[in-house]
Amino acid sequence: MTMRTAARGPDFGDRRYELAFPGATDLTYPYLAELVTGRLLNNVGDPFQHGHGHNHTKDAEVQVVRWLGDLFDAGPDVWGYVTSGATEGTLHAVDEAATAHPDVTVYASAAAHYSIAKAARLVRAPLVRVATDEHDRMSLDDLRERLLADTGRAAMIVATVGTTEREAVDDVAGIAGLCDDLRITRRRIHVDAALAGVPRALLSDGAKPGFGFDAGATSLVVSGHKFLSTLTPCAVILYPRRPSVQDQEQIPYIGSADTTISGSRSGHTPLLLAASLLGQGRDGHRRRAQRSRDLAAYAHGALRRIGWPTRRLPDAFTITLAQPDLLPRPWVLGGDERTGRIICMPGVDRAWIDELVADLDARLHGRIHIPVPRHDSHGARPERAAT
Repeated sequence: MTMRTAARGPDFGDRRYELAFPGATDLTYPYLAELVTGRLLNNVGDPFQHGHGHNHTKDAEVQVVRWLGDLFDAGPDVWGYVTSGATEGTLHAVDEAATAHPDVTVYASAAAHYSIAKAARLVRAPLVRVATDEHDRMSLDDLRERLLADTGRAAMIVATVGTTEREAVDDVAGIAGLCDDLRITRRRIHVDAALAGVPRALLSDGAKPGFGFDAGATSLVVSGHKFLSTLTPCAVILYPRRPSVQDQEQIPYIGSADTTISGSRSGHTPLLLAASLLGQGRDGHRRRAQRSRDLAAYAHGALRRIGWPTRRLPDAFTITLAQPDLLPRPWVLGGDERTGRIICMPGVDRAWIDELVADLDARLHGRIHIPVPRHDSHGARPERAAT
């Protein structure tokens, strides 16, 4: 007689150990389950043009674009779409700049997202790395020197709002003012605000950094799965108006212009984004952001109290800390051999922070025991817990 065993699902590990990468998990949408898991939804083509089919969520997509456009002061003519992630959004902006100005040079800070080099390579544009200051922000002095060394060419400057390692925020208004001073009129200023764009824009007026369209941005991208808790990768690219270089020719097959990077696009992610943005509203997301900042301040203070080296920028969810060696539990702290990070996203529990701090405290004072790996009965060597 053959015995059957139940198929095991994938092992995703324990969520509490995954502290190094930004992904909010506090919002869920069970009421969308039937649509998300039981219906093909394809937002092919321009989101502002329905096209031939009916199995799309472009109305929800336009709602999302306008909600975010209002948050970032894009104005009534805002245009954009829901992408597969912030990388696609940045690629769209870099491609728009290269199409408008074939001689464009891309500038990005040394702390900018790794995907910018890929975007520049795909459009065959030179990439210039700009130094950062002591707070990980793009150095305006170094940017000035780089721009002066390449006069005559168009400039595509990618500013970052929430760098990957320390969550630094570049001075977008300062970048625009520098371009004005140097009389660089053939320019684009794209803002990669994947992580920190929405929570920073929701700060009070006195604390909110200026990085939206009113500060000089010409395009901006925010992630959905980072702060907005869509639970699946996506982002939204925004422009204050439809880019003039876009080809508006109607594609007969889809009944719409092909104005996005991808052809077929998810019709599910606009539903998740709309549920998050419209369901919580500005006040709800403002409260979520403040809880995360409070937790980050708590974590930073707890690390300092045990004497563990740590740093945190003002208003950041992110704390950097000296990278520990082996710990008794498989904490994921990212970074390199010297520096790790904790990102206190919505959904991270204070108890997880306490558990990590306790492990670090024990390691710091020599009270920790790392089990010696043993061979199991089949000769396999189990993995030892490590960061």
